[in-house]
Amino acid sequence: MSTFDDRERAYEAKFAHDADLRFKAEARRNRLLGEWAAGMLGKTGDEARSYAISVVTSDFEEPGEEDVFRKVEADLSGKADAATIRAKMAELMDEARRQVIDES
Repeated sequence: MSTFDDRERAYEAKFAHDADLRFKAEARRNRLLGEWAAGMLGKTGDEARSYAISVVTSDFEEPGEEDVFRKVEADLSGKADAATIRAKMAELMDEARRQVIDES
């Protein structure tokens, strides 16, 4: 086994690990965003949890986060503007990354 092969395996493992963390952080961010939006909509309890799950599942419509943004923007029409939602998404992504790293 050469050093090159070892290095290649290490890079592949790091890439897979980073991709897994990124997926978990995005899903966590979407749940947190759903919980925030549910609060803005006056939802509580099971209704809020169901709404948060619907935000998470909306991310599977297309690559990227625009599908999540569009859902939340449509649902919060008149309650929050696009800039507020995007700022909240960025803020919650930082929080989600911290939470996922702390759990690892």
